[in-house]
Amino acid sequence: MAIRQGLDSETVLLAAIEIADQQGIELVTLAALAAKLNVKTPSLYNHIKGLPDLRKLMSQRSLQQIREAMVEAVLGKSGDDALLAAGFAYVNFVRKQPGLYDAMAALPDLEDPQVKEASTQVVMFILRLLEPYHLSEEDALHVVRGFRSIVHGFASLEMKNGFRMNLERDESLRRLLTTYLRGMAKG
Repeated sequence: MAIRQGLDSETVLLAAIEIADQQGIELVTLAALAAKLNVKTPSLYNHIKGLPDLRKLMSQRSLQQIREAMVEAVLGKSGDDALLAAGFAYVNFVRKQPGLYDAMAALPDLEDPQVKEASTQVVMFILRLLEPYHLSEEDALHVVRGFRSIVHGFASLEMKNGFRMNLERDESLRRLLTTYLRGMAKG
């Protein structure tokens, strides 16, 4: 079977991400993807192994992009300023790419080596941000869990239109993260 000129795994992945971000992760199907790319569904198998493989690739890409967004946001910052910037970068990533984030939030297979590595890179980055706090390894990992819980929870609620009051959302996020950081310093 001839492979369509210009179609490759990256093009397929980007098309799936576009569908997810515009319509929702649940509407990323091989049929929808084939229609978007103007190919027959079996042609996709030249570039991906199937829908589970595609979701894995999307999860991996989401984790990589979240880490990149946080790295960029914290340049020149340290301590609380760096953690605040990382938290905002995380939430802003979700605002820009909600479908891609949903693919990651579902984490199809944490034992997959590539997804596991991308996830580990996010954790290691946040652990580096925590070095100035001189926490034990265990305490630092608890802080990472708490940090992720806050930004994931905030972003998820916002994504599902859970914040309907007429209050500045970024101010709420800043207060939430600042309170967590203060508590961390006391803990």
